[in-house]
Amino acid sequence: MQSAVETLSPTRVRLTIEVPFAELKPEVDKAYRTIGAQIKVQGFRPGKVPPRILDQRVGRSVVLEEAVQEALPRLYTEAVTELGVLPVGRPSVDVTKLDDGVELAFTAEVDVRPEFELPAYDSLSVTVPAIVVTDEEIATDIDELRDNFSTLSPVERPAADGDYLTLDLAATVEGKEVPGGTAGDLSYRIGKGDLLEGIDEAVLGASAGDARTFQTTLIAGEFAGQTSDVAVTVRSVNERVLPELDDAFATTTGFTSVEELRNDVRSRFERMRKLEQGIEARDQVLDALLAAVDMPLPESVVEAEIEWRRESMGSQLQQAGQTLGQFLESQGKGEEEFEEELRATAAHAVKAQFVLDAVADAEQIGVTEPELSDQIVRRAQQARVSPEQYAQTLVEAGGLQGLVAEVRRGKALATVMRAATILDPAGATVDLEELREDLSADDTEHDEDGRPFHTHPDGSVHYLDED
Repeated sequence: MQSAVETLSPTRVRLTIEVPFAELKPEVDKAYRTIGAQIKVQGFRPGKVPPRILDQRVGRSVVLEEAVQEALPRLYTEAVTELGVLPVGRPSVDVTKLDDGVELAFTAEVDVRPEFELPAYDSLSVTVPAIVVTDEEIATDIDELRDNFSTLSPVERPAADGDYLTLDLAATVEGKEVPGGTAGDLSYRIGKGDLLEGIDEAVLGASAGDARTFQTTLIAGEFAGQTSDVAVTVRSVNERVLPELDDAFATTTGFTSVEELRNDVRSRFERMRKLEQGIEARDQVLDALLAAVDMPLPESVVEAEIEWRRESMGSQLQQAGQTLGQFLESQGKGEEEFEEELRATAAHAVKAQFVLDAVADAEQIGVTEPELSDQIVRRAQQARVSPEQYAQTLVEAGGLQGLVAEVRRGKALATVMRAATILDPAGATVDLEELREDLSADDTEHDEDGRPFHTHPDGSVHYLDED
């Protein structure tokens, strides 16, 4: 086989490949067997029809076409290896010559990894936010804990924000009762926003026994999208009474004193802030690394990334019962702005993959079996399935190699971070090794949306990102 490569652009090449016909013999023999198994010829068993008979029945050109289609992937792969080309997409193949018994020639155009130089890692410097935990944050977190131990007390006054009401509701559309729209003795906390749009405004200031009406747009059911008239009667108004913040209360939550409780909350917030600082350092170092690299991006790879992200987002919106238009409206964005952001994000991701792969190659970074197993266990926990089930699904979906590449890139970025200079606003160096030690002992958990929370000894859950 003879092969040559021609550079069409910094990210695309054309391979010219010429193959002696004799090298196609395995594929030609297979083509005869495949076609022979599909053709019934009297006097011959299926699959045992001689080639000359098949040539007469279906034509030699059909056999050659079958053989060439079978051989092209093998020949292309051999040429890519021989020429040292690093393709990043599917080739566009054109058979330019097929001389039966003499030669096969074809060209293959394909996008390739761009060539670029990596900067010195120690030339990168970033500044990340300082670790700050305020007394207000601690007080808010403790108040949330106190709220779990609070009691409801009836009040003889108009309802205020945060009060708990007992309500009767009846919804109608043009005088017709809405199925499921009538409820009695319903408990609702003003301001929670999980019942009907407009109800807060209707019941604020109402006292026990008061009746109010308001209109709302129904979002589900037979009358979805229509305006409904809702009659609401306030049966009772109750306020939450929090327990006193003293050592006795701290004891009920598993601590010996209020001071110990405060110290525990502070330490949890500090660990969360260190996690945030580490994430910020990672993102900033990656951005600094990419900014220091000048490289063209293969358009086909960027387009494939855009399409993948668009399909992924579409699936998520469908599961949430939303359309893209509804989502963009909720975000206050137009379609053009969304497309621009999507393209920019996709280009950033593609560039990061190329650069981190280059770092991994330069540093000869590999992925060990324990490292891969650890990632599978972590992701299985997030998906709430067993590691065995997650691994099986990953293999069946053909995603194992992608996970290996992702882990390898993560190790490459960690290598760059160790060499880069990471400072806090005061100019002090941020110790990432100390950060890893703190995070390894961190009992902060994250929900399905990635929000950090911790669980108090009483079993209550408290989000650390809420004011």
